[in-house]
This record gives sequence, structure tokens and C-alpha cells, in this order.
Amino acid sequence: MSEGKKLKIALYWCASCGGCEEAVVDLAEDLLKLVEIADIVFWPVAMDFKKEDVEKMPDKSIDISFINGAIRLSEHEEMVKLLRRKSKLVVAFGSCAHLGGIPGLANLWRKEDIYKYIYHESPTVENPEGIEPQEEIKTPEGKLELPSFLEYAKPLNEVIKVDYYIPGCPPTPDTIREALQRLLDKTPPAPGTVLAGTRSLCDECPLNKTKPEKIKIKDFKRPHEVQLDPEKCYLAQGVLCLGPVTRSGCKALCIKGGMPCTGCYGPLDDTIDFGARVVSYLASIIDIEDEEEAKKFIEEKIVDPVGWFYRYSLPASLLKKRVTKR
Repeated sequence: MSEGKKLKIALYWCASCGGCEEAVVDLAEDLLKLVEIADIVFWPVAMDFKKEDVEKMPDKSIDISFINGAIRLSEHEEMVKLLRRKSKLVVAFGSCAHLGGIPGLANLWRKEDIYKYIYHESPTVENPEGIEPQEEIKTPEGKLELPSFLEYAKPLNEVIKVDYYIPGCPPTPDTIREALQRLLDKTPPAPGTVLAGTRSLCDECPLNKTKPEKIKIKDFKRPHEVQLDPEKCYLAQGVLCLGPVTRSGCKALCIKGGMPCTGCYGPLDDTIDFGARVVSYLASIIDIEDEEEAKKFIEEKIVDPVGWFYRYSLPASLLKKRVTKR
């Protein structure tokens, strides 16, 4: 960036809940500091920007585009490819862009099954005519179009090249501030860097000092089934916590709030598949020798294995989606 020249920044929202947009707002007064050094040239959720505004920009004229959300609609694919062309750097912002996120759990069902439930079978739906969204319809005023619903949700890097990743569901304000500082440094991180901690969450967890050197579990409890001791490692209390296999950087906010880590900051750098890493870790701490007893334990105690092992990362996993016979 030239001396005295302000950065040009874009923010865009794909398939997500909106929490990442709230996380940006949660920067509070630091937003004013950002505005001092950067112009926001595209942020349609907050300002009146249109696609045409981006199309008119010269290629590579945007310094950094922060894109949150999984890719689920044809519109998402179109917009992120446009922003990639117009941007020098693209940052996958939050779990959904980074790994596919919670919307990616829909990959357990086929597109037609999702439509069938949402528009026909859901208890809150009354649709006797069986109406479903149409991608194109003609009206007296002209042709109306809707984006197509893709076969499955994808992380951002499956559609475009991503330069950096900011993890979290959503990223904390501290994570965002630190990531921005690293991006604006004279020597930026290596391309592909996840802009958060490099060690496990346990390293910054305030309960780590109470974690036994060797954990062995004979029973798992869900958080609502036990009165957690806030001063003792949750794993040691028999509650499934993914801190040992999750990237640090959130300052253990869920732990401090009385809930175990669910893995939203994603895997460590040496992990190929987050869910497989979780399974491997659990296998190392379950203290059951008998194979049939272990199988029964897993079936009864881990009632939602995909939700636990791949809550934020199914689209980025080796599986990506449900395997079905054709």
C-alpha cells in the first residue's frame, strides 16, 4: 500500500447465519480506526451497494475481500468469483467460509430431500398445492429469476483461491483485530495461513492446569446431564470437549461460559480431516477394552456423531457429503 493511500476493503455474506457480520460490528470503536485507514467499497448487508458497483471496478482494485458463509447458491459462486477477480487478497472469514460450517451439515441430505422436507413435510408448513421455488418465472412485468440451489454446500476454497483464513463461529473481535494487524504488517503471513493460534485450545484454556496428564473415560455425559464444576477440566468430568484437537485463538470463551469446546476454530495445521482427528483422540481416552461394550458405548453416548465430529467442517472433510448408492 502506498504511503497515505487508504485500503479498499469489501465484505460479502454467503450461506451463513449473519453472526460474522455481527462480529465485525462488535469491533465497536475499532471500526472507526479501520475507517481511518480503509474505505469500505462493498458491504451490501450494511450499505447500499449493488453487484454492478463491483463489476465497474478495475480488476485487483480491492485490496482485501472478507467473505463469510458457505457456498450454497449459484449467486454465491458468481459473486465470490467476481470478488476474486477484483481483489488482491481474499480472506475466508468465519467457520462457514473456512470449512463449510453448520450449513454444511445439510450435505447429509440430497438437494431433493431438503426441498421435500422444507416445502412439504415440515410441521410448520401448509402447502397443499405443493409449490416450490422456481428458478425462472414469467410475469406481466417481465421474467423473474432466483439463484439455483447447488447440490451441496462448499467451503470458499473449493470455488476460488483463498489467500487467508479467519476461523470461528463467529471470529471473536480479538481474533479479527489480530488478523487485521497481521495482514497489514510489512511482512504478511505466508499464503494459506489460518490467522489464529497454532496450538490447541487447551494451551489457552484456564482449566488446563486441572487436566490430568493421562485422561481415561468410562462414561460420557452431555452438558445438560451434569452440573459442571467450573474450576475443573470438562473432559476430566466426562463431558465431551474438543479443546485438545481444536485450534486456539478464541481465548476459551465457551469454556469460560460454562460450555465445552465444540471445535469452531477448526483443526490444527497438521490435521487432514478434523472429524477423523476427533475420533482418533476419543479412541485414545475411552477406557473400555471389550469391543462390543465399546461399540455399545459409542452408540448410546455419542448420540450425534456427525454433529460432534463434523459440526463445522463436513464440506471441507474427506467425506464432504453423505455417500449414497446410485
